[in-house]
Amino acid sequence: MVVTDPAKIILDDGENDAYNPHLYHFDKVAPYVATLADITDEHIQFFREQGYLAVAQAFTREEIDAALAGMLDLIDGKNPDFAGVQFERFAQDRLATLRPEEKQDVVRKIMWFVNYDDRLKALSAHPELLAAVRRIVNGEPKMFQDMGLIKPPSGGREKPWHQDKAFFDLDIDAPVVGVWIAFDEATPENGCMHVLPGTHREGPVVHFKRRDWQICDTDVQTARDVMVPLKPGGCLFFDGLIHHGTPVNRTTTRRRAVQFHYTATDAKWLDQAYRLSLFGSEGKDVTC
Repeated sequence: MVVTDPAKIILDDGENDAYNPHLYHFDKVAPYVATLADITDEHIQFFREQGYLAVAQAFTREEIDAALAGMLDLIDGKNPDFAGVQFERFAQDRLATLRPEEKQDVVRKIMWFVNYDDRLKALSAHPELLAAVRRIVNGEPKMFQDMGLIKPPSGGREKPWHQDKAFFDLDIDAPVVGVWIAFDEATPENGCMHVLPGTHREGPVVHFKRRDWQICDTDVQTARDVMVPLKPGGCLFFDGLIHHGTPVNRTTTRRRAVQFHYTATDAKWLDQAYRLSLFGSEGKDVTC
Protein backbone atom coordinates (compact mmCIF):
# COMPACT_ATOMS: atom_id res chain seq x y z
CA MET A 1 0.00 0.00 0.00
CA VAL A 2 1.18 3.52 -0.76
CA VAL A 3 1.64 5.46 2.48
CA THR A 4 -0.08 8.82 2.43
CA ASP A 5 2.33 11.78 2.56
CA PRO A 6 1.58 13.54 5.91
CA ALA A 7 2.16 16.90 4.26
CA LYS A 8 -0.77 16.24 1.93
CA ILE A 9 -3.26 14.90 4.46
CA ILE A 10 -6.45 16.98 4.62
CA LEU A 11 -8.66 16.36 7.65
CA ASP A 12 -12.34 16.99 8.26
CA ASP A 13 -13.37 18.28 11.68
CA GLY A 14 -17.05 17.44 11.42
CA GLU A 15 -18.78 15.03 13.73
CA ASN A 16 -21.73 12.77 13.21
CA ASP A 17 -23.87 15.05 15.34
CA ALA A 18 -27.31 13.89 16.28
CA TYR A 19 -30.07 15.07 14.01
CA ASN A 20 -33.81 14.59 13.94
CA PRO A 21 -34.56 11.57 11.70
CA HIS A 22 -37.95 13.10 10.97
CA LEU A 23 -36.15 15.60 8.74
CA TYR A 24 -36.40 12.89 6.07
CA HIS A 25 -39.54 11.14 4.86
CA PHE A 26 -39.51 7.75 3.17
CA ASP A 27 -42.96 7.41 1.63
CA LYS A 28 -42.47 9.04 -1.81
CA VAL A 29 -40.10 7.85 -4.55
CA ALA A 30 -39.05 9.85 -7.60
CA PRO A 31 -40.12 8.81 -11.11
CA TYR A 32 -37.36 7.69 -13.46
CA VAL A 33 -36.41 7.86 -17.11
CA ALA A 34 -34.78 4.59 -18.21
CA THR A 35 -31.52 5.80 -19.81
CA LEU A 36 -29.81 9.01 -20.90
CA ALA A 37 -30.81 8.25 -24.48
CA ASP A 38 -34.48 8.19 -23.42
CA ILE A 39 -34.56 11.79 -22.16
CA THR A 40 -37.21 13.70 -24.11
CA ASP A 41 -38.30 17.33 -24.20
CA GLU A 42 -41.02 16.38 -21.73
CA HIS A 43 -38.35 15.16 -19.28
CA ILE A 44 -36.45 18.42 -19.66
CA GLN A 45 -39.67 20.28 -18.92
CA PHE A 46 -40.16 18.07 -15.84
CA PHE A 47 -36.68 19.12 -14.70
CA ARG A 48 -37.55 22.79 -15.16
CA GLU A 49 -40.78 22.44 -13.17
CA GLN A 50 -39.64 20.04 -10.44
CA GLY A 51 -35.91 20.80 -10.24
CA TYR A 52 -34.62 17.26 -10.73
CA LEU A 53 -34.57 14.31 -13.12
CA ALA A 54 -33.63 10.74 -12.16
CA VAL A 55 -32.16 8.30 -14.70
CA ALA A 56 -32.37 4.62 -13.77
CA GLN A 57 -29.38 3.40 -15.81
CA ALA A 58 -27.19 6.19 -17.16
CA PHE A 59 -23.90 4.27 -17.30
CA THR A 60 -22.83 0.69 -17.84
CA ARG A 61 -21.50 -1.48 -15.06
CA GLU A 62 -18.11 -1.46 -16.79
CA GLU A 63 -18.00 2.35 -16.81
CA ILE A 64 -18.97 2.52 -13.15
CA ASP A 65 -16.50 -0.18 -12.08
CA ALA A 66 -13.70 1.61 -13.93
CA ALA A 67 -14.52 4.99 -12.37
CA LEU A 68 -14.79 3.46 -8.90
CA ALA A 69 -11.40 1.78 -9.34
CA GLY A 70 -9.99 5.17 -10.31
CA MET A 71 -11.41 6.82 -7.21
CA LEU A 72 -10.06 4.07 -4.94
CA ASP A 73 -6.61 4.36 -6.50
CA LEU A 74 -6.60 8.10 -5.75
CA ILE A 75 -7.75 7.51 -2.18
CA ASP A 76 -4.92 5.01 -1.73
CA GLY A 77 -2.35 7.56 -2.89
CA LYS A 78 -1.36 5.86 -6.12
CA ASN A 79 -1.09 9.20 -7.89
CA PRO A 80 1.48 11.15 -5.83
CA ASP A 81 0.40 14.43 -7.45
CA PHE A 82 -3.16 14.19 -6.16
CA ALA A 83 -4.05 15.79 -2.82
CA GLY A 84 -7.83 16.06 -2.94
CA VAL A 85 -8.81 13.46 -0.33
CA GLN A 86 -10.34 14.70 2.91
CA PHE A 87 -10.06 12.11 5.68
CA GLU A 88 -11.99 11.98 8.93
CA ARG A 89 -9.88 13.50 11.72
CA PHE A 90 -10.46 10.55 14.04
CA ALA A 91 -8.44 8.34 11.65
CA GLN A 92 -5.42 10.64 11.43
CA ASP A 93 -3.04 8.41 13.36
CA ARG A 94 -4.07 5.23 11.53
CA LEU A 95 -3.91 6.30 7.88
CA ALA A 96 -0.44 4.91 7.17
CA THR A 97 -1.41 1.45 8.45
CA LEU A 98 -4.82 1.05 6.81
CA ARG A 99 -5.30 -1.35 3.93
CA PRO A 100 -6.90 0.15 0.77
CA GLU A 101 -10.19 -1.58 1.60
CA GLU A 102 -10.18 0.10 5.01
CA LYS A 103 -8.87 3.50 3.96
CA GLN A 104 -11.94 4.36 1.87
CA ASP A 105 -14.09 4.04 4.99
CA VAL A 106 -12.35 6.96 6.72
CA VAL A 107 -12.80 9.35 3.77
CA ARG A 108 -15.31 12.14 4.17
CA LYS A 109 -14.83 13.73 0.76
CA ILE A 110 -12.72 13.55 -2.39
CA MET A 111 -12.52 16.54 -4.74
CA TRP A 112 -10.89 17.88 -7.90
CA PHE A 113 -10.00 14.43 -9.20
CA VAL A 114 -11.01 14.29 -12.88
CA ASN A 115 -7.67 15.57 -14.15
CA TYR A 116 -5.82 12.94 -12.15
CA ASP A 117 -7.55 9.82 -13.43
CA ASP A 118 -8.68 9.12 -17.00
CA ARG A 119 -11.47 6.79 -15.87
CA LEU A 120 -13.13 9.49 -13.78
CA LYS A 121 -12.50 12.08 -16.49
CA ALA A 122 -14.30 9.84 -19.00
CA LEU A 123 -17.36 9.69 -16.76
CA SER A 124 -17.52 13.48 -16.37
CA ALA A 125 -17.16 13.97 -20.14
CA HIS A 126 -19.51 11.17 -21.21
CA PRO A 127 -21.13 12.34 -24.49
CA GLU A 128 -24.69 11.37 -23.52
CA LEU A 129 -24.28 13.00 -20.11
CA LEU A 130 -23.04 16.24 -21.65
CA ALA A 131 -25.85 16.16 -24.22
CA ALA A 132 -28.41 16.09 -21.41
CA VAL A 133 -26.65 18.86 -19.49
CA ARG A 134 -26.48 20.94 -22.66
CA ARG A 135 -30.27 20.76 -22.98
CA ILE A 136 -30.78 21.69 -19.34
CA VAL A 137 -28.45 24.72 -19.27
CA ASN A 138 -29.46 25.89 -22.77
CA GLY A 139 -25.87 26.29 -23.81
CA GLU A 140 -22.45 24.72 -23.95
CA PRO A 141 -21.80 23.06 -20.57
CA LYS A 142 -18.70 23.63 -18.47
CA MET A 143 -17.89 21.42 -15.50
CA PHE A 144 -16.62 23.54 -12.63
CA GLN A 145 -16.65 21.12 -9.70
CA ASP A 146 -16.12 17.39 -9.19
CA MET A 147 -16.45 15.66 -5.87
CA GLY A 148 -17.44 12.47 -4.13
CA LEU A 149 -19.13 12.15 -0.75
CA ILE A 150 -18.67 8.71 0.74
CA LYS A 151 -20.93 7.16 3.35
CA PRO A 152 -19.11 4.23 4.96
CA PRO A 153 -21.05 1.43 6.65
CA SER A 154 -22.66 1.91 10.05
CA GLY A 155 -22.72 5.67 10.40
CA GLY A 156 -21.67 7.46 7.22
CA ARG A 157 -22.65 11.03 8.04
CA GLU A 158 -25.68 13.01 6.99
CA LYS A 159 -25.39 15.81 4.45
CA PRO A 160 -28.05 18.22 5.80
CA TRP A 161 -30.64 19.95 3.62
CA HIS A 162 -29.05 22.70 1.52
CA GLN A 163 -28.94 24.43 -1.85
CA ASP A 164 -25.78 23.92 -3.88
CA LYS A 165 -25.72 27.51 -5.14
CA ALA A 166 -25.07 28.54 -1.52
CA PHE A 167 -21.51 27.25 -2.11
CA PHE A 168 -20.74 28.88 -5.48
CA ASP A 169 -19.85 32.50 -6.28
CA LEU A 170 -22.03 32.50 -9.39
CA ASP A 171 -24.65 34.97 -10.50
CA ILE A 172 -27.95 33.74 -9.06
CA ASP A 173 -29.39 33.57 -12.59
CA ALA A 174 -26.57 31.37 -13.91
CA PRO A 175 -27.76 27.84 -14.68
CA VAL A 176 -26.26 25.20 -12.37
CA VAL A 177 -26.96 21.51 -12.66
CA GLY A 178 -25.55 18.85 -10.36
CA VAL A 179 -25.16 15.28 -11.59
CA TRP A 180 -25.04 12.68 -8.79
CA ILE A 181 -23.88 9.23 -9.98
CA ALA A 182 -24.26 6.11 -7.85
CA PHE A 183 -21.29 3.72 -7.65
CA ASP A 184 -23.09 1.47 -5.14
CA GLU A 185 -26.80 0.92 -4.76
CA ALA A 186 -28.10 4.03 -2.97
CA THR A 187 -31.04 3.00 -0.81
CA PRO A 188 -33.38 4.68 1.68
CA GLU A 189 -31.45 2.88 4.43
CA ASN A 190 -27.89 3.81 3.43
CA GLY A 191 -28.35 7.47 2.56
CA CYS A 192 -29.78 7.97 -0.92
CA MET A 193 -30.56 11.47 -2.13
CA HIS A 194 -33.72 13.28 -1.00
CA VAL A 195 -35.14 16.34 -2.80
CA LEU A 196 -37.95 18.84 -2.23
CA PRO A 197 -39.52 19.20 -5.70
CA GLY A 198 -40.19 22.73 -6.88
CA THR A 199 -38.09 24.49 -4.25
CA HIS A 200 -35.62 25.63 -6.93
CA ARG A 201 -38.27 28.10 -8.12
CA GLU A 202 -38.57 29.71 -4.68
CA GLY A 203 -35.21 31.46 -4.59
CA PRO A 204 -32.21 31.47 -2.25
CA VAL A 205 -32.68 30.46 1.38
CA VAL A 206 -30.49 31.68 4.23
CA HIS A 207 -28.00 28.98 5.29
CA PHE A 208 -26.50 28.47 8.74
CA LYS A 209 -23.30 26.84 9.99
CA ARG A 210 -24.67 24.02 12.13
CA ARG A 211 -23.96 20.36 11.32
CA ASP A 212 -22.79 21.76 7.99
CA TRP A 213 -23.49 24.87 5.89
CA GLN A 214 -27.19 24.14 5.68
CA ILE A 215 -30.81 25.23 5.66
CA CYS A 216 -32.10 25.55 9.22
CA ASP A 217 -33.81 22.31 10.25
CA THR A 218 -36.96 24.20 11.21
CA ASP A 219 -37.18 25.64 7.68
CA VAL A 220 -37.13 22.28 5.88
CA GLN A 221 -40.51 21.55 4.27
CA THR A 222 -40.32 17.84 5.01
CA ALA A 223 -43.84 17.07 3.74
CA ARG A 224 -42.52 17.67 0.20
CA ASP A 225 -39.68 15.15 0.53
CA VAL A 226 -39.14 12.74 -2.37
CA MET A 227 -36.34 10.17 -2.16
CA VAL A 228 -34.24 9.05 -5.12
CA PRO A 229 -32.85 5.53 -4.61
CA LEU A 230 -30.51 4.49 -7.42
CA LYS A 231 -28.83 1.34 -8.67
CA PRO A 232 -25.11 1.50 -9.57
CA GLY A 233 -24.88 3.54 -12.76
CA GLY A 234 -28.07 5.47 -12.06
CA CYS A 235 -27.84 9.24 -11.82
CA LEU A 236 -29.75 12.28 -10.64
CA PHE A 237 -29.74 15.66 -12.38
CA PHE A 238 -30.72 18.47 -9.99
CA ASP A 239 -30.97 22.24 -10.08
CA GLY A 240 -28.51 24.31 -8.06
CA LEU A 241 -31.35 25.83 -6.01
CA ILE A 242 -33.37 22.72 -5.17
CA HIS A 243 -33.37 21.78 -1.49
CA HIS A 244 -31.73 18.38 -1.08
CA GLY A 245 -29.92 16.26 1.48
CA THR A 246 -28.90 12.72 2.42
CA PRO A 247 -29.47 11.01 5.77
CA VAL A 248 -27.04 8.86 7.74
CA ASN A 249 -26.00 5.42 6.49
CA ARG A 250 -27.45 2.98 9.03
CA THR A 251 -26.51 -0.18 7.11
CA THR A 252 -23.47 -2.43 6.81
CA THR A 253 -23.04 -1.50 3.13
CA ARG A 254 -21.11 1.34 1.54
CA ARG A 255 -22.75 4.19 -0.34
CA ARG A 256 -20.18 5.62 -2.74
CA ALA A 257 -20.99 8.18 -5.41
CA VAL A 258 -19.52 11.05 -7.38
CA GLN A 259 -21.06 14.39 -8.16
CA PHE A 260 -20.26 16.80 -10.97
CA HIS A 261 -21.45 20.40 -11.25
CA TYR A 262 -21.92 22.10 -14.60
CA THR A 263 -22.89 25.57 -15.73
CA ALA A 264 -22.95 27.32 -19.09
CA THR A 265 -19.62 28.52 -20.48
CA ASP A 266 -20.87 32.13 -20.47
CA ALA A 267 -22.04 32.04 -16.83
CA LYS A 268 -21.04 35.09 -14.80
CA TRP A 269 -18.85 34.59 -11.74
CA LEU A 270 -19.07 37.24 -9.00
CA ASP A 271 -17.66 37.20 -5.47
CA GLN A 272 -18.29 35.78 -2.02
CA ALA A 273 -19.85 38.99 -0.74
CA TYR A 274 -22.54 38.76 -3.40
CA ARG A 275 -23.21 35.09 -2.60
CA LEU A 276 -23.44 35.70 1.14
CA SER A 277 -25.80 38.62 0.57
CA LEU A 278 -28.22 36.01 -0.80
CA PHE A 279 -27.50 32.93 1.29
CA GLY A 280 -26.20 34.55 4.46
CA SER A 281 -23.00 34.43 6.47
CA GLU A 282 -23.84 32.53 9.68
CA GLY A 283 -27.46 33.16 8.80
CA LYS A 284 -26.84 36.90 8.59
CA ASP A 285 -26.39 36.73 12.39
CA VAL A 286 -29.89 35.34 12.78
CA THR A 287 -30.33 32.56 15.33
CA CYS A 288 -31.34 29.23 13.85
